[in-house]
Amino acid sequence: MRRPYGTPTIIWNLLSPRQDLFYTALSRFRAQQALGARPRKFRFRNKLLSLDSTIISLCLNLFPWALCRNKGGAKAHVLLDHDDYLPRYVLLTPARVPDVRVAHALALPKGSIVTMDRGYVDFRLFARWTETGVFFVTRPLHHMVFEVVTSRPVPQNTNLRSDQTIRFTSEWAQRHGFKLLLRRIAVWNEERQQEIVLLTNHFGFAASTLANIYKQRWQIELFFKALKRNLKIKTFVGTTENALHIQIWTALIAMLLLKWLHHLSQADWSLSNLATMLRLNLFTYRDLHDWLHSPFGTPPILPATEQLQLALL
Repeated sequence: MRRPYGTPTIIWNLLSPRQDLFYTALSRFRAQQALGARPRKFRFRNKLLSLDSTIISLCLNLFPWALCRNKGGAKAHVLLDHDDYLPRYVLLTPARVPDVRVAHALALPKGSIVTMDRGYVDFRLFARWTETGVFFVTRPLHHMVFEVVTSRPVPQNTNLRSDQTIRFTSEWAQRHGFKLLLRRIAVWNEERQQEIVLLTNHFGFAASTLANIYKQRWQIELFFKALKRNLKIKTFVGTTENALHIQIWTALIAMLLLKWLHHLSQADWSLSNLATMLRLNLFTYRDLHDWLHSPFGTPPILPATEQLQLALL
């Protein structure tokens, strides 16, 4: 099986059986388009990805290996593919592992666009991705020092405030020779009544397109929300690092199967409703495909008996 986007070779060679099962099933679903075609929101053909992590709080007395600032926690680093809103790469670490360290280990395909939050702001990462033809859209840190090189006109009667080409002038940037020109876009968020500033190395798309690309980063937050809410990964049956990894990978496999069943179903319901209904029908005898199309039908009172023939002779 082909190694997923971004998976470092040294990690790919050490996959656990559950990790291998997850990636194998996911690759098969994607190859057969068994998860359904996602309607394209953009005209460009670049691969759109989101990179983020979520922290799973743990009791430090039970999980001493997960120490992070006097608290216990594990972290799931996820590279989400927006074609089907499922991961291309997942890495489980203690919560103390910085997000940007994981980003440096990823090998992304040329031409892909990655959305991420401020936790991944790193000049060396920006330089490496720009050299390899990888585009990013993120938000800058508040204290970053820069100068405006050029300014582009922005359309009237839109939420765009400014579109500038900038150069960082901080002491760190000067000392490490970071001379890349980046694009700074300011957008007014009417709902929150605040200005949102974006930072990108993509100069070809319109500012409104880049703003909408960053808005799609919310999909990875929805993925984390569904993972925690529907699959109950806050309570663990074991306290070792391996036991926690087994349970989280099992939850990811369950999430993949839920996505597949959600695609097969003709009923108009959400993923969370599907998960709830499945839990309520675990001990009922019915055909799964029939149930997906008519979930509120009356189940049979008794299952149909089927005598198996044993070939003794």
